Amino acid sequence: MDDETENPLTKGLERLPVHPTTLVIFGCTGDLSKRKLLPALYNLAHEGALPERFELIGVSRREKGHDDFAAEADEAIRAHSRREVDDKVLAALLADVKYVPGVFSDPSVYADLKGQLEAFDEAAGQPLNRCFYLSTAPEFFPVIVQQLGDAGLTAGPSEAAEVRVVIEKPFGTTLAEAKQLNRDVLAQLDESQVFRIDHYLGKETVQNMLAFRFANSLFEPLFNRNYIDNVQITASEDLGIGTRAGYYDHAGALRDLAQNHMLQLLTLLCMEPPVDFSADEVRGEKVKVLHAISPPEADAVLRAQYTEGTSGGEDVPGYLQEADVPADSVTETYAALRLHVDNWRWAGVPFYLRTGKRLARKVTEIAVTMKPVPHLAFGEAGSVGVQPNQLILTMQPNEGVSISLGAKIPGNSMRIRPVNMEFLYGTAFMSQSPEAYERLIMDAMRGDATLFTRNDEVEAQWRIMDPVVQMWSDNRRVKPATYAAGSQGPAEADDLLLSDHVWRAI
Repeated sequence: MDDETENPLTKGLERLPVHPTTLVIFGCTGDLSKRKLLPALYNLAHEGALPERFELIGVSRREKGHDDFAAEADEAIRAHSRREVDDKVLAALLADVKYVPGVFSDPSVYADLKGQLEAFDEAAGQPLNRCFYLSTAPEFFPVIVQQLGDAGLTAGPSEAAEVRVVIEKPFGTTLAEAKQLNRDVLAQLDESQVFRIDHYLGKETVQNMLAFRFANSLFEPLFNRNYIDNVQITASEDLGIGTRAGYYDHAGALRDLAQNHMLQLLTLLCMEPPVDFSADEVRGEKVKVLHAISPPEADAVLRAQYTEGTSGGEDVPGYLQEADVPADSVTETYAALRLHVDNWRWAGVPFYLRTGKRLARKVTEIAVTMKPVPHLAFGEAGSVGVQPNQLILTMQPNEGVSISLGAKIPGNSMRIRPVNMEFLYGTAFMSQSPEAYERLIMDAMRGDATLFTRNDEVEAQWRIMDPVVQMWSDNRRVKPATYAAGSQGPAEADDLLLSDHVWRAI
């Protein structure tokens, strides 16, 4: 028996085989490709996770040759890879990359692309799977899918090879746009071929929520209205908008994070146990949660903008003073909502969501606050430190799980104070978590859509948030609340809280 078989730590780490694949990145010279996609491919190659036969083609508007694209990819990987670059691995990855220039609406681009794909198939002596990654501006999504269909590239070269299309967010900016984009995409592709990406779902800590809930009998019995008082989901950033004013002033905090990432976190926390962890079973349970959420009323939502303040010990400008932001902009840099999941498990439990720029620190977490104990028997002095137990699931930056418990303070009297039990990824596994895009690219090439968003899921998310978007759009003359950069957020956010609830400190 070899060492790997004897080592219990390797159990469950076997990699599923991936069919030989050609990956085509539309928008390969863009920021996302350079910072995330190309470095992710390198790290997969470094780990030996890519299929034995893997080919890469870049498509973009800029005129350049194959060698030029390879050189740019080399530079991007060296600048953004999470691990030090091995020259041999990188050279092997980029040895035969190809580049197809042209505008995305030009049919000749797809004729050239088809020829290159067929050349790779011929060189491999077998038809390769084809995975098209749409890393472009959203307006090009339907254009590219239509052109792929017209060029005959939405079907595999044979029954032995498959075609998949990965579509980046945002998938529409309103419910109507999302529905139309779904119609356009599904006119050319089957739903099983479409992989709508939400990179939050590729994070190890997000996926661990499923393991935490459904692999531990200790917690699952408590995940219901009988034991949970409220849930707070926070996604805060300490940075401003930087150079993204062109995008951000049209999107705002609600579209940027709440409509997609934060609702996904909510569904994972609230979903029922699936029959199995196949893509449709998991996504079906998530959709049920979304269907149980009604759009929030006007008094259950808040938008705000940051003003000048101090962040990281430095004076920083307000949103309206940022470069390229219109002086009369009412775009929110902070959004908070109170939602309810009206089903048997969660009825009556408030879910508070908040996200914002230029807040006190960068953190993404879910705070589950349990109901208080029904009776305190420690006397007035001993009960002062008794607080409801909290379960904190932290996605970033200190990835892990924390549970607060009441414990006796050492001494001659019975006095209670909260203490924490913590699990941290870095210390528990002694390894660096992979980038989300590494997992998602591999799953797309495998055809595993579990961590991707289904068409009805996208529309269900928009059904919740679209009324808020429309309400704020109709009230553009009403200025949003304000909060100082580097603070906890606007004071008006307290008005969203029910009962004696308080916001967890950021």
